[in-house]
Amino acid sequence: MKFFVISLGGSLVVPQEIDFNFLKKFKNLIDYYTKKNFKFIIIVGGGKIARKYQQAAKKLTKPSTEDLDWLGIHATRLNAHLLLTIFRDKAYYRIIKNPKEKVNFREKILIAAGWKPGFSTDYDAVWLAKTYGSDTIINLTNIDYVYDKDPNKYKDAKPLREISWSNYLKLIRNDWTPGMSAPFDPIASKLAKKFKFKVVIINGRKLSHLKRFLENKKFIGTIIY
Repeated sequence: MKFFVISLGGSLVVPQEIDFNFLKKFKNLIDYYTKKNFKFIIIVGGGKIARKYQQAAKKLTKPSTEDLDWLGIHATRLNAHLLLTIFRDKAYYRIIKNPKEKVNFREKILIAAGWKPGFSTDYDAVWLAKTYGSDTIINLTNIDYVYDKDPNKYKDAKPLREISWSNYLKLIRNDWTPGMSAPFDPIASKLAKKFKFKVVIINGRKLSHLKRFLENKKFIGTIIY
């Protein structure tokens, strides 16, 4: 049985509104591979729902970092319950909120959500991989590659097919804040480096490349190791 942890970017599920077409394609792909004896842990981010709540709080008051975090965490849990509902016939019956908690699930899918303030779902994904014995995390996001510099600012930014954790950590900020946008957040990256895990960055808008990765074929994306 092949087993993967998927960190599903909330921006794929809720870019502005809930993306029904993406969810349908994602469900079909996961259903296809569970029939081929694949097993998945899927943890989902908060997406625009989280950011909208955080922005509303900032406009009305001066929220603490912890409060902003909790708004994001609850958004991940709402998205996770949507995924649990979608995969109900194949998934463990409840959402895992503590990535260090190990449940003996016989189902093909385990759904997880945000844990506690100070950490992102990327960080939780690393702990899920540690807890359940996987050394590979698939991070589905909204970019094709990790670049050597911000492609939105620099036209000569080069895509990277592979990069070491040490070099990747030089490209991103050293700290993490609620709502931060990065291919894989710095706190999670340091933990993945410590555990010697591999993270595969794939554009979730191009699910054919997730399929290619699962079938050990050449795919568009970046491997961080």
